[in-house]
Amino acid sequence: MKKWLWIVVGAVIILGGGFLWLTNGDKDKITYRTAKIDRGDVTVSISATGTVNADTTVQVGSQVSGRIARLYADFNSEVKRGDLLAQLDPTFLQAALNQAKAGVSRARASLNQAERDHHRIQDLFGKNLVSQADMDAAVTNLESARANLEQANAGLEGADVNLKYATIRSPISGIVISRNVDVGQTVAASLSAPTLFEIANDLRKMQVRASIDEADIGNVKKGLDVTFRVDAYPRDEFHGTVREIRLAPVISQNVVTYNVIIDVENPDLKLMPGMTATLTIVVATRENVLRAPIQATRFSPPNAEELLDSMRAQRMAQMNAQSDTARPGRWQQAGDGGREGRRGPGSRGVGRSVLWVLEGGRPQPRMIGAGLQDGRFVELARTDLNEGDEIIIGMINPSAEVSQSVQNPFAPSMPGGGRRRGL
Repeated sequence: MKKWLWIVVGAVIILGGGFLWLTNGDKDKITYRTAKIDRGDVTVSISATGTVNADTTVQVGSQVSGRIARLYADFNSEVKRGDLLAQLDPTFLQAALNQAKAGVSRARASLNQAERDHHRIQDLFGKNLVSQADMDAAVTNLESARANLEQANAGLEGADVNLKYATIRSPISGIVISRNVDVGQTVAASLSAPTLFEIANDLRKMQVRASIDEADIGNVKKGLDVTFRVDAYPRDEFHGTVREIRLAPVISQNVVTYNVIIDVENPDLKLMPGMTATLTIVVATRENVLRAPIQATRFSPPNAEELLDSMRAQRMAQMNAQSDTARPGRWQQAGDGGREGRRGPGSRGVGRSVLWVLEGGRPQPRMIGAGLQDGRFVELARTDLNEGDEIIIGMINPSAEVSQSVQNPFAPSMPGGGRRRGL
């Protein structure tokens, strides 16, 4: 009886140990998260902010001082070129004009007197009754009188122009977006011309002035498509085109930016001057290319160095075998691009990276040529992988009960940091 009891106890111990061993083995087993390679578009874009403005804005001022007598335009008034906007009190300007007219009359009378004196002295000088000095004095008085008359006429013309400036008219056709004066207010134009109105030429044609970081300005070209949104219409997406890249830098707190002007059509008049726009400038696009999730380029298994060294050794052996059969003086490419670190023809701008695939339940490296990148995908410019192949994007360790995505030291860099959704 005791013999059978010991047999049963031993069997229980053996079965329990085996069960624990099997469960611990499954617990430590690593599960990899994978995704499939597909075809689609890869778009590189730059994010920025800007301000919506009218395409042409004119500030209307006053060239003469005076009190605002009447206003003929207000906010949002539609005006034509030459329309009356405001009228200054012309009292003092009219008095100045009358004074200038009197000055002209006085100068003309002085000229008439000088002409008569010159004619009389000339007759006496012909009869040798006056000296040469008297004759010269008469000529001088005549010339001086003529100059005084010209000066008086110029003063009269200036007074007449100033009186006309008291009537302020619109220099362009458009919409009044700002009025800075009221009736009874006095404007002083002695130091600088005060701004009375601001007129936008045509609000159906707007522009966005965007501030682009110096790290991204090299990718912005004239004619690029731009999409943007404004807070007033969060569901609407507006489109524009880069018209001008201004060379003057804007430096604020040691940050250098450049102004980029973007033309925008505004047929519905939704966009208003001063709105803040959040822009996306598309700088490069690849259509229907082989692509992989960006997470795949950032993943690397714990034994990545060991696997990569094994891959390099295999490739080196393959290259040596090929070089033995090749003709002297000729180097043959092996795999995707031949020697490690050397780029083949047509690969300018393509970086090298590593993707990982599952073979026999273990990750194996695959070298690729990484092209354009956006926030979701990377273009596979050179690779032996095909559409539909599964690649590793992360791993799950049940013992830790967390999902891990180990940083890939061979992942291609993304210049510009968080400022750019792409390169």
